Amino acid sequence: MKNCITYILFLLMSHSLYANHVNDFIFFKPTNHCIQYTGRIDFANANTPKFWQPGVYITTNFIGDSCGIILQDEMRWGTNHNYIEIVIDEEASRLRLKTTRDTIWVIAKSPKKVHTVTIYKNTEANIGYIELVGFLCKQLQKPNDKPKLKIECIGNSITCGTGSDISEIPCGKGFWHDQHNAYLSYGALAARKLNAQFHLSSVSGIGLMRSCCNLKITMPQMFDKINLYDGDKTWDFKNYQPDIVTICLGQNDGIVDSASFSNTYINFIQYLRKIYPRAYFICMSSPMAHQELMTFQKNNIKALVGKINSLGDNKVSCYFFSKQYHLGCDGHPSIQEHQMIANELIQFIQNHFNIN
Repeated sequence: MKNCITYILFLLMSHSLYANHVNDFIFFKPTNHCIQYTGRIDFANANTPKFWQPGVYITTNFIGDSCGIILQDEMRWGTNHNYIEIVIDEEASRLRLKTTRDTIWVIAKSPKKVHTVTIYKNTEANIGYIELVGFLCKQLQKPNDKPKLKIECIGNSITCGTGSDISEIPCGKGFWHDQHNAYLSYGALAARKLNAQFHLSSVSGIGLMRSCCNLKITMPQMFDKINLYDGDKTWDFKNYQPDIVTICLGQNDGIVDSASFSNTYINFIQYLRKIYPRAYFICMSSPMAHQELMTFQKNNIKALVGKINSLGDNKVSCYFFSKQYHLGCDGHPSIQEHQMIANELIQFIQNHFNIN
């Protein structure tokens, strides 16, 4: 991965290479029918679709050995830069955007004629949005159809992939978002293994009834927004109807009044049932919960799921992780632990749902 990252950054900074190739290529707008979008995306300006949420991804096929990807970075507060993951023919590279507008040149190592490239947003909404400006290549081609199975992962910083990636910058160094990696978060890993589309509907610090870190919002308040952190534009749920929804909330609520927690959770599930009438819901414990919080969550989630089932909704279940995962930055799961979390989730889904 390191060699590939170095090569992409070299191409990004090599103006002579860009000048030599750009006249051979065609500029393809984001409206081109060969470009696939997955995630909560603002298409108010179709020529520069804008997205905030971690894990949003864009896929296309290109013909030839190279392709330029033009991205616009909000650079919120003037210093924050988004990280992205670029996957070309299944080889992934994580890199940090450098300026307000970057042209990233990727070179295909495979000798085949047609190559698949996917761009993932690795950082979360409070780092700012990314806009796709377009692609530069000889020709685009429509990629394979999206998988039929759809998964949505609702959660907090754990689901975002916060604090997991120390491959370049160690914990406590750089900026807080330098260790973000949504591409290798448990939800993204599980979805790819299950051959599913995925959305990460998650915000660091957010809770069901109270949030941490001076965050003034809760998930039930923000769930209908394109940008779940501080957005006001409403997301149209008709655009994505998941088959399976995982709910991983409660870490930031902590140990609170059981009745209030359970009532808030039940109300949220009933709200989700209205917008996702056919989905299966999995109410999960927090993977980074300490023993006392884990006990609280197990007791209350099991009871509230039982109550929902007794009211006639049998498409709601619960899952409790086998251990605490906390070896990343600030007690978050590491990349290696995200794979373990994903493995647990994959096993549960395969055992309980017919996804073939």
